[in-house]
Amino acid sequence: MSARVDKVLIIGLGLIGGSLARGLKRSGFANHIAAYSYRDGSLKKGLELGVIDSYTLDLEEALAGADIIVIGAPTLAAAELLRDILPLVPANAVITDVASVKGNLVQAYMAARDALSVGTNKDSADSPAGTNKPSPSFPEFVPGHPIAGSEQSGVEASNVDLFVDHRVILTPLPEGDPAAVALIRAMWECTGAELVEMEVVQHDAILAATSHLPHVLAYSLVDALAQSDLSEDIFRFAAGGFRDFTRIASSDPVMWRDIAIANREQLLNAIDQFSTHLAVLRQAVDQSDSAALEHTFFAAKQARDAFVQKKESS
Repeated sequence: MSARVDKVLIIGLGLIGGSLARGLKRSGFANHIAAYSYRDGSLKKGLELGVIDSYTLDLEEALAGADIIVIGAPTLAAAELLRDILPLVPANAVITDVASVKGNLVQAYMAARDALSVGTNKDSADSPAGTNKPSPSFPEFVPGHPIAGSEQSGVEASNVDLFVDHRVILTPLPEGDPAAVALIRAMWECTGAELVEMEVVQHDAILAATSHLPHVLAYSLVDALAQSDLSEDIFRFAAGGFRDFTRIASSDPVMWRDIAIANREQLLNAIDQFSTHLAVLRQAVDQSDSAALEHTFFAAKQARDAFVQKKESS
């Protein structure tokens, strides 16, 4: 395919950013894939591996001429980066991200945009009478979240096929430019991803239940068992089911710490809902209520089997 854009800049070259860069290079979506980070370790490795075409540690240099800026940093850092780069990004560029939480990023974007707008209006008010200053123009922001990943991290773990047949959720702002949304759609589609759009609140609630809560539970279970007096024997005799259930506890702790904080309200709702169900189940165990236990287990099995069957047939 002929290139859709001249330059894509990826800020934060880890597993997701590196895999996206590989997919974009394979498809020919962009003429040039550049990267920026605070440190050059992953950037040098990315250049050596052929994941990117160039890198710089100078933010303004990195942003110059970029048609699409992809923020690949962890959730809380992504919000800070969005605030930092907004005054520096050309108005015709489109910003997107890959973070697991959308609400805090949209808030950061709106706050930064409003602050810039106030500053521009003040400059206009202070201008000599008769001068006409243009209305402030801001780069579009199209929040995105690829539902793909691995327990591994870093650009070394990047995979050109990571997004193939995986969903990428976009949560466009209501007042956003449809052309900007279409461009980000096209970017992800060229990696083999399936695109879905939804509202920000819906995204964060769904991800709290399906991703953030399971990670919190896995971390909590492993930590609790590790502190048990029987921890050595527990881990010694743990079977495959334990390994499968707790696999995600090997994920990046810093990333998941940030996700838990950024999606605090929705995650608390998910934890509270789960705690209520767990309390009911505990009572059934305490009372040896075999009917209640079997009902819960059977309902869960039916729901899980239906989910797997739907995934396999899709």
